[in-house]
Amino acid sequence: MAYAAISSLMYTLNQLLKPNQSFVFLSSTQQHVESLYQNLSALQDFLDDTTTKDIETLKVIEKRIRNVVYKAEDRIDSSLRSIILADREDKRQKACTSFYEELLKVEQQVYFLNKEVMLIEFNNHGSKSAELARISSSLEKSTIEENTIVGMEDDFNIILDRVTTQTDELTVIPIFGMGGIGKTTLARKVYDDSYIRSRFDKQAWVTISQEYNERQMLLELVSSITGSKQETSDDELMEIVYRGLKGRRFLIVIDDIWSTKAWDQMQRTFPNDDNRSRILLTTRLKYVADYVSCPDFPPHSKSFLSLEDSWNLFTEKLFKKDHCPPLLEKTGKHIVKQCRGLPLSVVVVAGLLGKMDPTHDNWKKVEENLNSFFGTVSEQCQSILSLSYSYLPQYLRACFLYIGGFPEDMEIGVSKLIRLWIAEQFVNSRSNKRLEVVGEEYLEELIDRSLILADRLTARGRRRSCKIHDLLRQLCLREAHSENVVHTMNWKVPISLEALFDQRSAITRTFISMESFSTCFPKGIYSIVSQLKLLKVLDVLSIECDFSWVIPQLVHLRYVAATIMEDVSLVNLRNLQTIILEGYYGSTELRQPLDIWTLSEIRYVDIRGTLYISNPLVAENNSIGKQALFLNNLQTLCLNNSPFVAEIIRRTPNLKRLKILVHCRTILDSVNLLEKLETLYLEGEVIFSGNILPSNLKKLSLAYTWIAWEDMNLLANLPNLEVFIGYSAFHGTDWKLNEDVVFRKLKYLQLCECLNLQRWEAGSDNFPMLEKLLLRMLVELEEIPPSVGEIMTLKLIQIDRCSSGVEISANKIQEEQQSWGNYELHVEIIDNQSTLKQLLELFENESLNSEEICQIADDIRSI
Repeated sequence: MAYAAISSLMYTLNQLLKPNQSFVFLSSTQQHVESLYQNLSALQDFLDDTTTKDIETLKVIEKRIRNVVYKAEDRIDSSLRSIILADREDKRQKACTSFYEELLKVEQQVYFLNKEVMLIEFNNHGSKSAELARISSSLEKSTIEENTIVGMEDDFNIILDRVTTQTDELTVIPIFGMGGIGKTTLARKVYDDSYIRSRFDKQAWVTISQEYNERQMLLELVSSITGSKQETSDDELMEIVYRGLKGRRFLIVIDDIWSTKAWDQMQRTFPNDDNRSRILLTTRLKYVADYVSCPDFPPHSKSFLSLEDSWNLFTEKLFKKDHCPPLLEKTGKHIVKQCRGLPLSVVVVAGLLGKMDPTHDNWKKVEENLNSFFGTVSEQCQSILSLSYSYLPQYLRACFLYIGGFPEDMEIGVSKLIRLWIAEQFVNSRSNKRLEVVGEEYLEELIDRSLILADRLTARGRRRSCKIHDLLRQLCLREAHSENVVHTMNWKVPISLEALFDQRSAITRTFISMESFSTCFPKGIYSIVSQLKLLKVLDVLSIECDFSWVIPQLVHLRYVAATIMEDVSLVNLRNLQTIILEGYYGSTELRQPLDIWTLSEIRYVDIRGTLYISNPLVAENNSIGKQALFLNNLQTLCLNNSPFVAEIIRRTPNLKRLKILVHCRTILDSVNLLEKLETLYLEGEVIFSGNILPSNLKKLSLAYTWIAWEDMNLLANLPNLEVFIGYSAFHGTDWKLNEDVVFRKLKYLQLCECLNLQRWEAGSDNFPMLEKLLLRMLVELEEIPPSVGEIMTLKLIQIDRCSSGVEISANKIQEEQQSWGNYELHVEIIDNQSTLKQLLELFENESLNSEEICQIADDIRSI
């Protein structure tokens, strides 16, 4: 987190160097701010460029940098807070003098830190990381191997088919996935298969690990190919390997490769004689797998085990060929379920339970103390998993550790996660891209490195949510706690003030309530939060308390999500980037104006309840020089209500996403000015006419707009529209699309509660790119147009509570397509009554644990 600490302080200093922040400066202050900024930048460059193999020395340096920079930021921020909150000129002058003195001290400390760091010599020949990689790699093999492929039969057959395919050219077959998921086990099973061995003249297995050693690789290849060890130069070793393989059909397994550079150096060793030779390669990094793969053979992603396969692997490891005693099965399955399908975890659990007598009492004690037990499991897996963290570039480490602060098994919203990363200054600008886009790239890198699990997608195919495996979350928490950057608490039980204050041993910068457990918080929680004077992130939206008087005191906030019952001033919160505020709950009367017009850094605004954004014209009249006020950084604006929507939209020219509750039917005249708008949600009646929406629009959602179906056809004029969702959006009995109405890029079409729609006439040419059609509660619609099935790109038709005619036509379309050999089109008809019955039956199952009962209860409520 040293890198992130530097980024945070550099952001603060950069803000001070902007013209509108000159209120802080004495005449001689600016040059010292610039000097401090440059020294911090040098430290960050140092961390970026460090390629040392000496992990232990690097950890010492990072800790030293982190401690100095955190303390420096605390001193700077404390002094700035005094300036910002000063209510008299004499107090302000005194605070400015104090800030200057603190700045000089911090400048000196960072200067000497820079010198100190540059003088430290790394042990570049140090083999600690390489040794760790070898130990971890061998541990993973010994832990999972023994040619056990329980639950991997499908994976084995896929790889077997690729190895034995009739393609003549040399083919690389990559397998990727997180540490401990069984990549090496799968590769070993293929490598040792007697049928495979009979097909190849030469076979060799080399393990690369994190630090690529070309000589070691060549020695292993020579030993496998010639059957003897030879000590000679690297060039001669390469020649021996090349000649030993030339003209022969070979199978090479390259296990645990970590870089494309290593592959570039290796591949020249292998001749391509078009004789069906194969290279099987395993890696944790998707970008490496993509880099080495052939066009006809995409990388194979090794998936997690199902619960059934996990149980079979567990019993095979623990009981060999015997069956698990029936008395232990229920408890054992509950324990194994906590492994979340990771083979490494299953095998470690089997090993630990194998050390105790297999009695019901012993296993029951384990079940009752799962947290403690899986702490031991985690410790035994960490040497394997920690390599993935050690190999992360500096800019990704803080992003990864941050995820460990989210509750176990939580589905993490991607957009919120990225907003938090930005507020914490984890996301740096890159190639003139928006920070939100860079944050998405960071997330993809973590997914590609098998550290984060991709979860649900949006209608446009973007990441909606992600998850983290429990063992990797434990890795996050271990690393984060060792760096004193993340403290988590269990809010599901009542907590005292003393317990909360015990968590504040270090200065707290982030306070997030993840769940709605308002009854568990101590009385006066807002008073506690008010003591965290240097907070950068405050998310207490789930706590039913009024934070109106707290927020204005937290002048360093970059992210705030809270409920407020009184008017609140944000004038001193100049660094705010995200605002999510809820006003009086349950009331529609506008009572609380919110002035955001001085917040030049703001990127995300979500105003709910009785809150509304104040009139920008008034703010402009009150500004110095009465200048126009524009929020040029604002990317997302969500307004439930506001009497000044048109004026607000005109002053937010760079919006990418807009969600508004419409009270002015001509609001689209203003929306049309937003040339960069990509996502629009409108709720309420509007007037459609002509070119009514920005041409850049990619996703459009309409609710209760009640426009005519003829106006829907106007949306075909949007050249980039990919997603359309309509909820009670139209009125009329007929929707007819002429051949000149073409939604050229539309991929996702969802229509809900168009209650009086009876007839829909359309052809495949009207939706040439459609992939998903979702119809909900269309109770009068007679049928889906038969020609919809002829859309070449269509993959899914989903029907939910529609007329029987719609269901029959959907099934008929699928049958017709299958008769023509198209099995890509899936039809889903959601039977809520049947689903409800199944859930109620599960709910009555006495073997369920509390977590499973809660999940089923949520599913029942959703129906």
